[in-house]
Amino acid sequence: MALSSMTGFARGHGAAGAYAWSWEIKSVNAKGLDIRFRLPPGWDAIEVAARARATQALSRGTVYCNLTVTRQGVAPTVKINEPVLNAVIATLNQLTGRFDAAAPTLDGILALKGVMEVTEEDESEEEHSAAEAAILKGFDKALTDLDAMRRHEGDTLGKLLSTRLEEIAALTARAEAAPGRKPEAIKARLAAQVATLIEASQRFDSDRLYQEAIMLATKADIREELDRLVAHVAQAQKLIVDGGPAGRRLDFLAQELNREANTLTAKANEVELTNIGLQLKSVVEQFREQVQNLE
Repeated sequence: MALSSMTGFARGHGAAGAYAWSWEIKSVNAKGLDIRFRLPPGWDAIEVAARARATQALSRGTVYCNLTVTRQGVAPTVKINEPVLNAVIATLNQLTGRFDAAAPTLDGILALKGVMEVTEEDESEEEHSAAEAAILKGFDKALTDLDAMRRHEGDTLGKLLSTRLEEIAALTARAEAAPGRKPEAIKARLAAQVATLIEASQRFDSDRLYQEAIMLATKADIREELDRLVAHVAQAQKLIVDGGPAGRRLDFLAQELNREANTLTAKANEVELTNIGLQLKSVVEQFREQVQNLE
């Protein structure tokens, strides 16, 4: 199964009987799955089925689903509200002669709210149900197109992430082979640091000297950090190959990689290891930012 991005866009349109409809679906990054529908009045019934299909197809992202529906080829019907019209005329007759004003006109009377109503021909239940089925089928198609776009972007992201992991592995190997990690180099640095401690105080006891030497040796050892970096890279590479909704797990590994890179940099006590640690932190941050887009 391929990786998927959380960003995508799809559009679909069609017609069913007198109805023309169009879907527009877009998704953006989010911690979880948040599906939001905007439907025209009278079409709320399709949301439950559409939401269930979107939930089954997607696992992360904020997804906006917008539907527009128009009814075409239906002649409008003009209706006069007789009770309202009669009440208006009666009121006008009562006011005649009381004010110095022009006589009311027909278009003015008809323009009054409630006097004239323009409606469409009543739709049949069968026609509406058939349109709902066609709209849901169109939603399935748009959802498939959205998923395809997310997978295409996920494939591109997977290649970028693999490149970042290769860089992290190469930097880890450089740190492993750094001359500053060789036992004789560490021994020489420890000897110099111990000599400095002894010179600083003539009353420096042997037990304290032993403890300080152990602390210095521990700080100089980055064996655990290197082993964990190798393990995290291998696990991340496997998740990318396996595919699927791996965004959360890769994000966790990005945090772990960052932790090890920080510790390695803090422990580095010579220039080359420090530079490697700084490069590691930069590449891991790039990896983490790209992971944020994955489902």
